[in-house]
Amino acid sequence: MASSSFLVQAAIYLSSALFLVPLFKRLGLGSVLGYLIAGILIGPYALKLIPDPEQVLHFAEFGVVLMLFLVGLELESKKVWELRKTLFGLGGLQVLSTIGLVTFAAHLMHFTWPVAIVIGMGVAMSSTAIGLTALTEKKLLSTPGGQASFATLLFQDLSVIPLFMLLALIAPNTTESGFDVWAVAKAIGVIVTIIFASRILLRPIMRIVAQTEIREIFVAFSLLLVIGVSLAMQSVGLSMALGTFLAGVLLADSEYRYELRLDIEPVKGLLLGLFFIAVGMSVDLSLLANSPLMIFGFALLIVMTKMVILMGLGQLFKYSFRDNLLFGAALSQIGEFAFVIFGVALTQNTIPRETYNILNAIVAVSMLITPLLLLLYDRFLTLDCGERPKDTIEDNNSVIIAGFGRFGQIVGRVLLAKGITATLIDNDPNQVDLMRSFGWRCYYGDASRLDLLEEAGVATAKLLVIAVNDPVAAIDIGKLVKARWPNLAVVTRARSRTDAFDLRDIGLDPIRETFYSSLVAAKQALLAIGDSPSAAAKIIKHFEQHDLEQLEATRTIRHDMNAVRSMAEKGRQDLKDLLLLEQAEIDGKEPIKS
Repeated sequence: MASSSFLVQAAIYLSSALFLVPLFKRLGLGSVLGYLIAGILIGPYALKLIPDPEQVLHFAEFGVVLMLFLVGLELESKKVWELRKTLFGLGGLQVLSTIGLVTFAAHLMHFTWPVAIVIGMGVAMSSTAIGLTALTEKKLLSTPGGQASFATLLFQDLSVIPLFMLLALIAPNTTESGFDVWAVAKAIGVIVTIIFASRILLRPIMRIVAQTEIREIFVAFSLLLVIGVSLAMQSVGLSMALGTFLAGVLLADSEYRYELRLDIEPVKGLLLGLFFIAVGMSVDLSLLANSPLMIFGFALLIVMTKMVILMGLGQLFKYSFRDNLLFGAALSQIGEFAFVIFGVALTQNTIPRETYNILNAIVAVSMLITPLLLLLYDRFLTLDCGERPKDTIEDNNSVIIAGFGRFGQIVGRVLLAKGITATLIDNDPNQVDLMRSFGWRCYYGDASRLDLLEEAGVATAKLLVIAVNDPVAAIDIGKLVKARWPNLAVVTRARSRTDAFDLRDIGLDPIRETFYSSLVAAKQALLAIGDSPSAAAKIIKHFEQHDLEQLEATRTIRHDMNAVRSMAEKGRQDLKDLLLLEQAEIDGKEPIKS
């Protein structure tokens, strides 16, 4: 009977996620909000399909632990050391300033000092699950704002021990000191043991497990590793996520790093989704219905207050406006650790049950607000509250490079080495600012605009390099230049074979960005399997000529897929016959006809 109930609940979780998460993702609202809404709908306060979210929440918190382990695997200890200023400076100031400000504000609202301190500690925490998931999903974790968010979340995990000590100290009827020297010693001992085991013992054990060549055994060992570290950290009152993150960092340069990531990633994704569903289920809709203005008002006030604190600290640490907004939005919510703080405080009789229920509702609502803030950041705030005006171009050089990313930079560096200065234009303000920080005179603007090209001196220029990343923009620039300055030399980039067709149609001779690097790789492959350098060079030369001819022949029939397939098949056979003939000439033998 119990197994049947478990299967029914599993079916409910999976069905709600499969229906709502893709829908919210398609609407641009993000997967996190989809999971949270799914939890609200199936929880005990709405459709009542799942009666008890607490048990699921404790189980699903392991998804956060796995996520921190995977984040650690992506970082080397050197990288973590580089974050020390942000980790202890920015993270420390965030925790202390938030606790201080919120505690003082709560006391002004007539809460006793112990209750106010508990509220301050809970509000100071941010959600590792929501913050890191959203940043990873939007590919923003590697940005300065993303790294600031990560370092601050990591410091919050480090603050677990002192916060629990403070909870014990302010608890009513406390007869013993909240500072336990033996507990601190045990915590340090566990951390040292994890470091030692990761460096000395773990790799030989993993090598033995890997040599069994049984995939499920390696998966089992990977999960056992994370669970073992989590239990060790939990036994001394430390954050499980902090411990697994440390283990991940210590294994970041291991030869088994990728296998660990591949094994744990699917489990992490499922448990993390279940965690968000459980948080959604914990939202007390009856409390929201009875006091909606109070719950939503306080949640919004806290989110805005945390954003002000975070962005103020970001300004102090000299982050850009964009990174500050990201930092503030990503960590503006109250985190899942607040549930633990409030629960311990309730057990110690530091806060009353009614206050506990209200605080939990505010935590859950604040988590619902964050995905919406990040959506606003993604849609509107990245425009810096208005479109950045194009720069006034002061250079008048004989060469103009439109698009100064990874492709355009190589062209620019070669020209500069020869003493030729180019006018550099890019339509990504972040890229422009980055290039300027490296000493390049780079201008922000859209090179497909006639006025900008004229301002850059295209009428007197000898060469235009079209290196923009957007194929449509490359076509627009090419058409404009060919129509108004037909004698201007143009070197243009094509991202794909299809883009090359379109650029050839307007009279340009595009360079496919991966074509020649692939030829170099193919030549190295031939050398690796035993061909002589001269033989490999001849084969690559024949292939290059054949492919260029094939490209031009395919361009005229590219809209007829049957004809394209037929030509591709014939082209492969022709190339094979050509290379057989070439090999026969090298060997001095009669060619073998295929």
